[in-house]
Amino acid sequence: MASGWSIIIGLVIIAVLCVVAWIFSPKGENQVLWRSSLILAIISCYLMWAITFLAQFNPLITPRRSDLRPEYLHE
Repeated sequence: MASGWSIIIGLVIIAVLCVVAWIFSPKGENQVLWRSSLILAIISCYLMWAITFLAQFNPLITPRRSDLRPEYLHE
């Protein structure tokens, strides 16, 4: 099952990927552009995943079954 540790483990992996992108970016006059682009892409992907993952912990809309008889609904 999913837990809150997934966010922290993902953050550690993303930090390692950002350091790798910083160190191994191609040398030259576009090095800053490469570093910025890679790190921004990695962080953006992590944020999208984390927001989607955390939204499933406490959904705003509760799913409801429509095939139950009224006497079995307990709201």
